[in-house]
Amino acid sequence: MCERSQAKNKGIYRSTLVDVKKNAAAAGAVETSFESSESCGSSSSSSEYGQLFSLPLTIKFIAVTILLSAASAFSMGCIARIFLLSEFGCLPSNLHQHHIDYPTETEAAATKTYQPRQLPVPTILPGKEVPVTTYTAKTFPIEGSASTSHTLLIDRRGSIIHEEEDDEATPTTINDYSHNDDSDGLHLPAGQHLLVDMKDVNSSFLNSEERLATAMVELINESKLTLLSYHCHSLIPIGVSCAGVLLESHIAFHTWPKEGIITMDLFTCGGNPLIPVLPSIQKLFGVPRSPVEDEDKEDIPDPTMLWSHKLRGFRDGFVPGYDSERNPLDQDLGRYVLGTLDLDVKNQLVSAKTDFQTVDVYDVMYPRFRSMESYQMSLEEAGGSYESDHPEQFGPDRILFLDGVIQSTLYGDAPYHESIVHPAMITHPNPKRVAIIGGGEGATLREVLKHNTVEEAVMIEIDEGVVELSSEHLPQWQDCTSISHHEKAADWCFDDERVNARFEDAMAYFIDHFANDNKEQTMEAAYDIIIMDALDPNDDIEFAVELYTSDTYIQSLYNALTGDGILVVQVGEVPTQTDPADETGRFANRSTMKDKLGEVGFKRWAYAFLEIFDASLINLLHFCENLLINSLHDSIHVYEESHSGFLAPWSTLVAFKDIQTRENWYRNAAEIELQLHKRILPKRTGASSLRYFDGATMSSYQVPSSAFETVHCRQEDVPEDCMGETTWLGGAVVANGTNTKSTIAYNPVIERHGSRENLHPLHNIHGWKEILLN
Repeated sequence: MCERSQAKNKGIYRSTLVDVKKNAAAAGAVETSFESSESCGSSSSSSEYGQLFSLPLTIKFIAVTILLSAASAFSMGCIARIFLLSEFGCLPSNLHQHHIDYPTETEAAATKTYQPRQLPVPTILPGKEVPVTTYTAKTFPIEGSASTSHTLLIDRRGSIIHEEEDDEATPTTINDYSHNDDSDGLHLPAGQHLLVDMKDVNSSFLNSEERLATAMVELINESKLTLLSYHCHSLIPIGVSCAGVLLESHIAFHTWPKEGIITMDLFTCGGNPLIPVLPSIQKLFGVPRSPVEDEDKEDIPDPTMLWSHKLRGFRDGFVPGYDSERNPLDQDLGRYVLGTLDLDVKNQLVSAKTDFQTVDVYDVMYPRFRSMESYQMSLEEAGGSYESDHPEQFGPDRILFLDGVIQSTLYGDAPYHESIVHPAMITHPNPKRVAIIGGGEGATLREVLKHNTVEEAVMIEIDEGVVELSSEHLPQWQDCTSISHHEKAADWCFDDERVNARFEDAMAYFIDHFANDNKEQTMEAAYDIIIMDALDPNDDIEFAVELYTSDTYIQSLYNALTGDGILVVQVGEVPTQTDPADETGRFANRSTMKDKLGEVGFKRWAYAFLEIFDASLINLLHFCENLLINSLHDSIHVYEESHSGFLAPWSTLVAFKDIQTRENWYRNAAEIELQLHKRILPKRTGASSLRYFDGATMSSYQVPSSAFETVHCRQEDVPEDCMGETTWLGGAVVANGTNTKSTIAYNPVIERHGSRENLHPLHNIHGWKEILLN
């Protein structure tokens, strides 16, 4: 029976299939068939039924089905996109992942109701090309740590508009070497790191992810940097952390809203310097806090910003043509001011580049020396406190940098400039014509003009830009109001009738006029005093080296002095007991200058003359009596001043052409005070116009410190004064060892071990006779 059923079904199947094929062929349809059968052991209803089914599908039907499916999918996608945009803010235009961490129930309970945030999308600045980058992210959900998490990527849809460059645009004021310039396609292993701490900031601002992200994006745009992506977390229970990836490196910050504090970290290795970014950071992130109940708005302090800037990476050997000596950020400015984070005040007054050098002026306050609280009190107009009555004692220090090297400070102004001018001026019996080499800030000129004997003060400064910037930002350095009531004087030192300011190369000036020791060949009169307040001897700049080592220039300085003239030169840091000899250390130029000064004419008077004559004792005694009138002195002397406001005590060299002028150096404090009273122009009140220098100070300059002697005796070719046992004869040294080097004009050994009486030739003639006769 089962077989009969199967046969019957097969017959039906064949006949039906033939009819379907004929109809399908006529319609051009595609044939599809399905077969269903049941085994003989199935139920009767199923067994009766072995189904065979075939459905014709036209090409038109298939195409319409595909189009309807695509339209349906596209519509659903658009609806989903509109929903996401309205609920969760802007999405990136590219195909990178946009990840949003939804808060858990625990997080939602802790942070109230989640509110969707509209965070700004980073964009490409007009005219800036951004290379293709890849993006990889990994998010770790940590329950209870953050309420929200947002990642936004750069929007590359904006068209690149190339703007024409302004050839006359002012270049960045920070030195050209202060950063990397990647415009040539190089990626150099160096960068800049800016750290910023701010307090007294608005707590609502610090807890707003949207406002902080907006400020960050605006900061990056104002800084001409490129933000590729950033990621922000709103933390539990309070606070926000954000990190942004820059094309140039990165930016990150964290906030403490309750305390009103934010800390920021910005690192770049691109072409823009970071110091000019600071005002934008202050403007965008320094939002003042709101007054609390019963608090006066005027009592709310402005946000305080502490910051530091450091050079990172490696430049020497990687940056073509890099010279750290010409980069202000690689010198004193960068190391001791910009790189220090805990300065209570660090304000840039000016950063400009003249035709010759970079000029920076900063107001700084070191917590070690000044109190911020006292400074705030000194600013109160009607405070009635000691601080408000004497504000000049509590303000920040003002520092002048040339190519990043400290040149002068507000609190070290008087000690430095009075110490370099007045010792030599008061030693000279009647200084009428004075030359100043350098000294563009004007303070050296100011001190010279205080002497009533001065008829002409010639200041030779190559950089007129320094004088102009100093007059604007360092007015005290050029202020002569204390003596302006005297004849020919003026309130501004450069307006004094006695001043002849020459803006030219001082080295060329002296060589052109005084290279030959023929007074008839020059129209320039000789100078009683020449003060060289120029570059430091340890600078590796070519011009600085020439100032201290040029034979022709040093000879011209000697020739430019009158017979009793004095040369004054600032010669840099005072050596320490552990320093090597100047000739082998950082101050080789200083050592060279001492030697060359001796060669051009500054000599030691009648040193070791006992070897000159092989005559009878009587003839030798007569020779001694005559010679000692002009003997027993070195013409070069070095002294130090410890209050100049520099990073170390500072030294000054004086060289004398005449023995009598040299003798004046050793006058006692009372004699010096008498000379100052006669010489220095007084104030209107009759008080002295000097603020630091006096007779006691001069006494401290008369004998060099032991460090000068120690370094002097460490020379490779040891001076005879430093070898073996010595016999002291009225201040002269006779060495009992082999003479390897005779000091010509500079000998701190004699100065330190001989008293003033021993150094004075007339005081010891009888001592000499007694020694020689015995």
